[in-house]
Amino acid sequence: MKKNVGGVNDMSKLYRILFVLHIFVGVGALFGGLMTILNPYDPLGMSVEYLKYSPFKSYLIPGIILFTIIGVGNIVSAIIMGLRLKYQAYTSNTFSWALVIWIVVQCIMLNAVSFIHIIYFVIGLVEGIISISILFEHKLFPANLILKFKQKI
Repeated sequence: MKKNVGGVNDMSKLYRILFVLHIFVGVGALFGGLMTILNPYDPLGMSVEYLKYSPFKSYLIPGIILFTIIGVGNIVSAIIMGLRLKYQAYTSNTFSWALVIWIVVQCIMLNAVSFIHIIYFVIGLVEGIISISILFEHKLFPANLILKFKQKI
């Protein structure tokens, strides 16, 4: 593994960045999801009028998805990272790409893209890329197959 000038492992920095991103996304999604569950017709001042292009009449179902998959999923990913479990890259990868998909679907259903969508889309991509680098670091599937294939050519 490479070390920087200060002697701190580069992968260690990536782990910390990923941990912080999971906490940031998780806490935000728990808050946003809870607000939409508690007030599904006008959460945080967002009218249901924004849902006119979606299959939903209220924010209840999207709120439950936001709270559980994006919120709880990212918090669980951070906890698993904190415990340094071997397969943490899989949970990080799963919930990172879930965030990317969530943002894309949300933009389609709202028929709009805002600055906050772009920010969270980029955060999801960064989480996903770091998670993939962890898969390669530990030579976990499918990275192990890619590395074996690369050695053969």
